[in-house]
Amino acid sequence: QVQLLESGGGLVQAGGSLRLSCAASGRTFSGYTMGWFRQAPGKEREFVAAIVWNNGRTHYADFVKGRSTISRDNAKNTVYLQLNSLKPEDTAVYYCVSRVGENPYINTGVYSYWGQGTQVTVSS
Repeated sequence: QVQLLESGGGLVQAGGSLRLSCAASGRTFSGYTMGWFRQAPGKEREFVAAIVWNNGRTHYADFVKGRSTISRDNAKNTVYLQLNSLKPEDTAVYYCVSRVGENPYINTGVYSYWGQGTQVTVSS
């Protein structure tokens, strides 16, 4: 059973940075795509970024391009999301996700596994 455990969220001032971590367990993730979604209060979940485990191919939502980096550490089975130049509108619960397959899709429905989420709050 795949388990995803997020950490690294917190309260940060606008312009600051956070690095979210997702410790993945339950299997090896060769052939998987890992990613991050977020959900702000009163809004739907939205795609943030994804990475293909085997080849490191990445995809980002437009609103984080240029100020976010997704990466993975094969040895630690961990995926990271570095968030820079944070804005109050980035405030949300951030979820780690994974799916079988090597395409960084942006649709919530194709991701089979979800973590519990970690809260990111950006103050103005």
